Amino acid sequence: MREVSADPVAFQDYATVAGWGDGLPLVPPTPDRVARFLRTAHADPDQVVVDGVPPLGAPCTMEKLAINAIMAGAPADSMPLLVAAMRAMDAPDFELHSLNATTGSVVPLLLVNGPVRAQLDLPHGAGCLGGVAGSAPAIGRALRLVMRNVGGQKVGVTSQSTFGQPGRVAGIVFGEWEERSPWAPLAERRGHTGSAVTAYGAMGTLNVCDVLAQTGEELVSIIGRSMAVPGANGFLSGTAFSEVLVLINPTWAEVIGRDHPDIADLQRRLWELASLPLSDWPRRYHEPIEQRGRVRNGRVHLVQDPDQVLIAVAGGEGALHATVIHSWGATLTTTRPVVTPSSVESPG
Repeated sequence: MREVSADPVAFQDYATVAGWGDGLPLVPPTPDRVARFLRTAHADPDQVVVDGVPPLGAPCTMEKLAINAIMAGAPADSMPLLVAAMRAMDAPDFELHSLNATTGSVVPLLLVNGPVRAQLDLPHGAGCLGGVAGSAPAIGRALRLVMRNVGGQKVGVTSQSTFGQPGRVAGIVFGEWEERSPWAPLAERRGHTGSAVTAYGAMGTLNVCDVLAQTGEELVSIIGRSMAVPGANGFLSGTAFSEVLVLINPTWAEVIGRDHPDIADLQRRLWELASLPLSDWPRRYHEPIEQRGRVRNGRVHLVQDPDQVLIAVAGGEGALHATVIHSWGATLTTTRPVVTPSSVESPG
């Protein structure tokens, strides 16, 4: 336990020197604030959320999670989402250690489904990926501070990220606009009904813009071909597998849904379009790509199978845009239920 001044300016100066911060103002996590936060969240301070947060592998308790959430400005009622997100990222297939240490600019993205989206007022419409006032940036930032202060992720030391990205400060946290989707919600398609969070290793956002398309197939064509960016990690010669997340605005989703009511059919079509001829690569790339079994009918696909094209509906009704978010490649998306106090049945 360290005694530090609760004055915001003094605390900010101290925390910056100690390496606790991210460059933005921090809320001092006084004992009273931490105790109140944990009471409101119905959380046991000593309960272990995950056994070890990489890269250093330190355990994260409810108390440590609460301290970082307070510093980030996250509300206490976001604790169930934070817990579920930490456990999703702790799944072995998510490869959080490698994701935190890589030279890539990857960050865990959180896509939220179910009632918790409304309970926390998470953005799902216009500006959902950034710029909307609300709790999402603070929730994302809380997780980023846990990575820093519990996991020991330090730029240039334990993290070799060449460039980083804005999401490494406030995270990327948003909801799916389920009510406007012609398909089942993403979490439901992944086996989770009700409130759930999906963690995805996001390299960044790629805007897809079209002003002339009038049919669903025309929209699918521009999205699919835009996905095939040669420098995306999915096309790396050493990549054994990859995923890609496609966000479709509700106006486009309605049009596309008429042509592709079956989500599996849409995934297959986008998979087909998101490919490039092997001849696009220099000759020395061919053998490593072929050895990975990546070439089909002379083409290299961004992802190996159609079910690795993840689709969700979000964004504004102004249409004209979709967003493609390429994955880091070595991590598999994970989904976990968000268990809130109201969702736990009382005994008897």
